[in-house]
Amino acid sequence: MRGFYIGRFQPYHNGHHRMVEEIATEVDELVLGIGSAGDSHSPRNPFTAGERIMMVNKAVSDFDITTYAVPIEDLDRNSVWVSHVQSMSPAFEVAYSNNPLVIQLFKEAGVEVHQSPMFNREVLEGTEVRQRMIEDRDWESLVPDEVADVVREIDGIERLQRVTATDGSERVGDDGSRDPNPC
Repeated sequence: MRGFYIGRFQPYHNGHHRMVEEIATEVDELVLGIGSAGDSHSPRNPFTAGERIMMVNKAVSDFDITTYAVPIEDLDRNSVWVSHVQSMSPAFEVAYSNNPLVIQLFKEAGVEVHQSPMFNREVLEGTEVRQRMIEDRDWESLVPDEVADVVREIDGIERLQRVTATDGSERVGDDGSRDPNPC
């Protein structure tokens, strides 16, 4: 049986890794959807789809499961999102997610959905990993060694710190977003 698990993987961290490890006990093959594949070089999405594919492929290489990393670009129409995902992926029988919207969309499309426990969610989340990278704090312990190697290879820390830097002329909105054109 083939499963499907999607994430932005910005970056792929130990929570994702534990989820894949759990999924590997239930399926023979796993499609890893690299979500928001068209987004990169921003504070929320600093890494390219290709870089995230490298992270994922290297990190899961020791698992006893065949994996396929597939980039999935965003589609701003939830009603057709599942068919979009299916058109970009090898066929799969079951989807894995803990995201309420993703679960709902797959269920409405008739796809079986399995959830799994979250692993140390208060720390193992992309926002925390990226914040630690920006602040030069320990982030390596939150990701598989292979991911840390990729981040270093691509100078990912410098990129993330640069795209989150401000020259002081930007205005920050109530939601934390920056207006790069303050005039």
